[in-house]
Amino acid sequence: MGDADITLRHLARRRPEDLVRALVPESRPVEVLGWVDSQVTNIERRLDKALRLRIDGEPRVLHVEFCFALRDDVPDRVFEYLGFLFAALRLEAPGEPVPPIESVTVILSGRRRRLPATGKRRVAWPGRPFSGAHFRVDAVYQRTVSELRARGSVLWLVFAPLARNATAVALRQVVAEIHAGATTAEERAELYTALLVMATIDPWGHNLLKELIVMVEDKEEGLLRRTPIIGEMIIEAERRGEQRGERRGEERGERRGEERGEQRAIAELLGRLFARRIGRRPTAEEERSIVERARAMGAGEVEDALLDLDGEALIRWLAEPIRPS
Repeated sequence: MGDADITLRHLARRRPEDLVRALVPESRPVEVLGWVDSQVTNIERRLDKALRLRIDGEPRVLHVEFCFALRDDVPDRVFEYLGFLFAALRLEAPGEPVPPIESVTVILSGRRRRLPATGKRRVAWPGRPFSGAHFRVDAVYQRTVSELRARGSVLWLVFAPLARNATAVALRQVVAEIHAGATTAEERAELYTALLVMATIDPWGHNLLKELIVMVEDKEEGLLRRTPIIGEMIIEAERRGEQRGERRGEERGERRGEERGEQRAIAELLGRLFARRIGRRPTAEEERSIVERARAMGAGEVEDALLDLDGEALIRWLAEPIRPS
């Protein structure tokens, strides 16, 4: 899940209002105050999954978790994260009440049968009153393209390849809407990258990745092909489409190609984040270090370092040997 998670977290950080608009009850005045930026890094570094809000004038915190599937360990992860988050918020403002927290898991794939609207992690003794955590379940892959479009943002359009009724015709319209809704060429490239990464997940077996690549290229006249690493992802997909042989061998090759494509797309996003922090693109050596660390440590950990470390410390960190996990 690391590749899709890092892509979605990156977009969510750029468009927090669009994320919140779909996840907070309608007709409630909401003010987005920013991402939780805790100094309690020794407890949990990835607290940027939580947003500080003001709803009806009252402080609130929204925790969003992107999950490949609603696996058995998801309730454990949500419960653990809430403990880290509560402790961090409490330590940052001693004596002040901790704002109410709500957790939402955004699920990208899984069973065909409708998932429950809520999940829970119970920790109380059997027979005792409930103690633990409840969380909302937003199974975006079980929604339709129209339902995702109704959320009113290009952020949610990147999930369209996951929709149960996704078709080439519907995705062509999605590509056009992203083209019109993105504010810059850089943002369009990032949105299209997320769109392609979502297409590799393909929970319904639509098999639309190759067609989607052609659509984006036609609409953008080579924008992605001119983008380092993302262009390699396109070439890889095209070459994969030309391969022949036994179907089983083809499927294995496709899976490996999709994994490589996702890794390259994530490396590009991390490179963009480096450029915003440092003011220049990474050198070849720095880019190689970013990629190797993402593979060894997970893309999320590398993104955390890119966000947490200042310029000189970040450059030193990339030059250091990778410590075994």
